[in-house]
Amino acid sequence: MISRSEQRFIRINFITIIVTLLVILAGGIVRSTGSGMGCPDWPKCFDRYIPPTNVSQLPSDYKEKYVAGRIKKNEKFAKYLDGIGKKELADSIRNDKTITLPEEFNPAKTWTEYLNRLVGVVAGIFMLLTAAFAFVYKKTAKRILVLSILNVFVIILQAWLGAFVVSTNLTQWVVTAHMLIALLILAISIYTYSYAKQLHKERSVIMYRILWLKGFLFFTILVSIAQIILGAEVRENVDMIAKSLLLNGRDTWIAKVGNVFNYHRDLAILVIITNGVIYKMVIDRFSGKAAPLLTARFILLTLLIQLLSGFALAYLSLPPVAQALHILFATLLFSLQYYLYLLVYRTRTYKQ
Repeated sequence: MISRSEQRFIRINFITIIVTLLVILAGGIVRSTGSGMGCPDWPKCFDRYIPPTNVSQLPSDYKEKYVAGRIKKNEKFAKYLDGIGKKELADSIRNDKTITLPEEFNPAKTWTEYLNRLVGVVAGIFMLLTAAFAFVYKKTAKRILVLSILNVFVIILQAWLGAFVVSTNLTQWVVTAHMLIALLILAISIYTYSYAKQLHKERSVIMYRILWLKGFLFFTILVSIAQIILGAEVRENVDMIAKSLLLNGRDTWIAKVGNVFNYHRDLAILVIITNGVIYKMVIDRFSGKAAPLLTARFILLTLLIQLLSGFALAYLSLPPVAQALHILFATLLFSLQYYLYLLVYRTRTYKQ
């Protein structure tokens, strides 16, 4: 029997997952609208908790001021990288001339980035609440407590890296690392949510063996992660091309991306096949309103939307709405696959 305190944890944990997905959606909107440098400093925005709405509210030397601040912060970051043996990365930051380029004040971009940060703050608050409420499991399921506290430290790491996303003027590998840490935060939250929900339930028992399903699901998750990484590389190349063309000629950007776009597009075929196989394996083993079957159906729906947004990006000149949706549903696909894996992992089989 689940206690009221445990129900509260499960509810807050679920809200944390949803808010984390909203953070990723907000990040997608920021990137698709080119608003990543809308706030040139961090954690404040133009040294304010509430950003300006007009350039007249800023000092005349605001461009030089924030460029100097970025250079100073990046030197500290480079020294840290030197200290852990990443000299090549450190030198690439020191020698990146784009970091010294000032950003023109644009109120729309500033407020887009600011709202993105506010959603991130809300996610952090819910992460703290999840960790606080996880103490109800300190005797019955200590791993929930440990992982919930760990996730607080991971989101602090994410915030720290977010500061360098801004200071490095959206340096590509930093942005990709930012995305992968977001996946880690989601994975931990989904695990604690699933474990708490299943803690007092008897493990499901089915007739069919599911070892192959578990193994193939794990492979499918790895394919999705690889596809997300390739997608991040495509976005990085698109960002570089957009900057070089001063955001003009949007319909030519995809053609200039190179082979990484072809790899990303071709891997989508494997994503379709693996998820189709997973769905067939699930419906062969589960029936009715079984959670794995319902989750598998959500996976197919998510995959369909993901493919439609990918088609729009490839053939409709990268519409910003499709860019944001593509990032969101790629992350949602990974989340559902991982949740399905956790459900299947707890399932036992019996012999006739």
